[in-house]
Amino acid sequence: MALIDCPACNKKISDKSKLCQHCGVAVGALDADDIRRKASLKKTQQLQSVNTQSIIAILMIAGGAWFALQDNVDKESLEYQIAVGAAVGGFFWAIVNRVRIVFIKRK
Repeated sequence: MALIDCPACNKKISDKSKLCQHCGVAVGALDADDIRRKASLKKTQQLQSVNTQSIIAILMIAGGAWFALQDNVDKESLEYQIAVGAAVGGFFWAIVNRVRIVFIKRK
């Protein structure tokens, strides 16, 4: 007996079960088109989530850089350090998300 992902809810179920105990979908009744459609929907949802995270990362970069480049900000203050940290953290987060997008699209 092995565990497989339910095509509808993507939770682990037994490969011997006829119904998913989580969502009630008849696993054996799904044809290849239904499974492909569910996989396509899952991929689209993953891409949407990563794209949303990329936008948040870009906003972190812009906000941190904007605050750090103000004329009246003391370079030794905690606020300046947080702004620079947010900009740098957002930059690396954006790069990680771009790599994640490449891997999701390759699947």
